[in-house]
Amino acid sequence: MKYSEYVQHDALGLARLVAERQVDATALLHLARERLADVNPQLNAVVHRMDTIADARAKESVDGAFAGVPFLIKDLFQDYAGVPSGYGNAALKRAGFAPQEHAEITRRFMASGVNIFAKTNTPEFGAKGVTEPEAFGITRNPWNTGHTPGGSSGGSAAAVAAGVVPMAGANDGGGSIRIPAACCGLFGLKPGRARVPGGPARSDLMHGAAVDHVITRSVRDSAAMLDAIAGYEKGAIVRLAEPEAGYLAAIETAPKALRIGVLDTSPLDIPLHEQAHAAIDTTTKLLESLGHTVERAAPAIDGLQLGRDFLSMWFVQMAIQVDDVRARTGAKADEFELDTRAMAHVGRAFSATEYMQAFERWRGYRYALAEFHAEYDLLLTPTLANPPSCIGESVTPRWQQMALRPLLRLPTGRALIRSGIVEQIARENLKHVPFTQLANLTGVPAMSVPLHMTPDGLPLGSQFVGAPSSESLLLRLAAQLEEAAPWFDRLPVIGGH
Repeated sequence: MKYSEYVQHDALGLARLVAERQVDATALLHLARERLADVNPQLNAVVHRMDTIADARAKESVDGAFAGVPFLIKDLFQDYAGVPSGYGNAALKRAGFAPQEHAEITRRFMASGVNIFAKTNTPEFGAKGVTEPEAFGITRNPWNTGHTPGGSSGGSAAAVAAGVVPMAGANDGGGSIRIPAACCGLFGLKPGRARVPGGPARSDLMHGAAVDHVITRSVRDSAAMLDAIAGYEKGAIVRLAEPEAGYLAAIETAPKALRIGVLDTSPLDIPLHEQAHAAIDTTTKLLESLGHTVERAAPAIDGLQLGRDFLSMWFVQMAIQVDDVRARTGAKADEFELDTRAMAHVGRAFSATEYMQAFERWRGYRYALAEFHAEYDLLLTPTLANPPSCIGESVTPRWQQMALRPLLRLPTGRALIRSGIVEQIARENLKHVPFTQLANLTGVPAMSVPLHMTPDGLPLGSQFVGAPSSESLLLRLAAQLEEAAPWFDRLPVIGGH
């Protein structure tokens, strides 16, 4: 098989060729590695190789829907026993930290038959919507290397978009599957809370707001992988009902005519880029041509307050993560990025009462979204407020860095909160991605579908937010949209192809 043939197949297609003995797993692995060698110097999508493990796996007799298909896992929470996990952090990289057991999501990926051969880049602890960690370097968008592939699953998205693999592992605590999918012209489904495992070390991470899945070129790969990884895990606090048929089977049936509410203004009251509006216009016209009803409507939610409550949780999570790494490695303060230290410092300053007050408001967001879904099947928004930003655009300005350093030496982060610097940093980060956090805090599934390209040749996805347990409906609609406006063969020109 030549690379030109390899890239014409999605993961299920490659697995079928392996099953029919038209190609073997070793040959597929060779092609994926060759393509990685071709594009990674430009993209920096992969930060750790697993060559010996992958070579051995390619020679094994493997079962599963994706048997023999090359695959990448994200270097954040998708731990592989004995393989270094850097999480975008200098201290973990220096210490060569290697978990002693697989994450449950990694076990299930492996049970699907994939051959994991490397780990992908991520911002430090997944804390940003761009992938520019100081410890591992900048990851770039294959559509235009001057722009970001998004984050935090930016390495995975860049590798899939560049044709290294047809799908790769990703996770999403505030948009980290949907944002890079939107930046890179890919399909990204965030499953609902507790739909897929998070353990054993991080079950119910961030109260279940963070979940794992994949970023893919085809909808059916996403559906089939969800079939492979979904289901109850030991110790989980809820057991969700499974769909009557599998997710892959579900997409064989088109959805009924849907009533879809569209939100095309930023919850942060910041003007959207004209191309974000154009993406919604493109999507709306396509939906209406398929018989769906689209009208302006949105849940009654204070978007700015939701953003604050999301960041409260995020800052506390950063404090926990930093403290855990320091305990494991003896790391010094300068082994964490300045923004990470600021987030953690603020996180430690929240009282238990303040944290629980923010968490209690999550219930109100769930109720408001449920009220919306009583009238509408889905909520449509831009995935991003603007096209993929330029590399370095999200870096904290030097004057803010200078102002932060003395404040971080204070014993409490209350002064940092009062300074207003952190809120300004937070608004700067969320202004590009104000739409995705709603699905995380409410625990519902959501997806980004690649239906628009800007005049500059950059992808810009559209987000659909479903009701609880609506993964099947989202996938049915995605498959219908994919058939009506195919994107699989739309590939960037990078490397030798």
